[in-house]
Amino acid sequence: MRLLFLRPDCQHNCYNALPMFKIRDVLIDPPLVLAPIAGHTDSLFRQAIKALGGCGLVVSELVSTEAMTRRQERTFHLTRFEEFERPVAIQIFGSDPSRMAESAVMVQDMGADIVDINVGCPVRKVVRQGGGSNLLRDLPLLERIFQAVRRSTRIPLSAKIRIGWDRNSINAVEVLKLAEACGLEALTVHGRARCDLFAGKADWSVIARVKEIAAIPIIGNGDVFEPADAGRMFLETGVDGVMIGRGVLSNPWLIRQCHDFISGRNPLAVPIRQKAEFMHSFLQRAAEGTPQAVAAGRMKRMGGYLSRGIPGGARLRALIHSARTSEEILLRIRDFLSHL
Repeated sequence: MRLLFLRPDCQHNCYNALPMFKIRDVLIDPPLVLAPIAGHTDSLFRQAIKALGGCGLVVSELVSTEAMTRRQERTFHLTRFEEFERPVAIQIFGSDPSRMAESAVMVQDMGADIVDINVGCPVRKVVRQGGGSNLLRDLPLLERIFQAVRRSTRIPLSAKIRIGWDRNSINAVEVLKLAEACGLEALTVHGRARCDLFAGKADWSVIARVKEIAAIPIIGNGDVFEPADAGRMFLETGVDGVMIGRGVLSNPWLIRQCHDFISGRNPLAVPIRQKAEFMHSFLQRAAEGTPQAVAAGRMKRMGGYLSRGIPGGARLRALIHSARTSEEILLRIRDFLSHL
């Protein structure tokens, strides 16, 4: 396990200097990663998080290889990215090795820096299709997928896993060995089993065991909701990087704050007015950059998260969710902010 050195003059558990790592030749600096979150981490959201600072890698929301290889229109929205986001990984999921390989080639042709294989999504829709965390129950199939994707692509290849299907089948170490044997170059480990969904506490001890024997970079994921959580994960597991997901939805500055903390600085304090203005600006861009048929729904979902921590947030959420159009949502937010 990598040794971590603490600054004796720092009030936080933090590094003398932020570590950085590479996934082959892709530099991840800072070593903090925006997680793939279905329905949320599209290009617009990734750009917003990147602009706030502290984020060394962004990962797209998971994309179905069945949809990609059938050239369904929605997949082009899910996989598009801007140069500003780099380095960027596009995450794919599925259970057919040939379709996974074909999709990985498409990701490579798009110019993505990394192709990432989802072996962790716990939701029923993905598991029923044989993808996501269901692959943890069929390692021979997972091996064929890893091999097919590796043979078909030249860019760096990684995967994101959970520690096992259930608490009686924790096999993250076994999956690591399989990934390394198949030529994967990084592994993200979420510290929950599939049966946990998003409840309970992530088991960082399994992440630490994986890191201890790994020959490739390991990224830890799970239960980073405060800046100090990122510092503890680095210290307790020795991981090369920390991936941060759900906490960013209601606090877009979280990755920046984690970066401050592990750099020995006081985490950025964000004034209420700034939070409110970010919400309005982001939702306005969402209205402009999202197909009209789905814009209002997207804005309501994100408005529900971004309004947390704003005085009167419950009333604002009610106003947003009762609106019928994206234009009405923006009008109601502007009116609310004028009285903030």
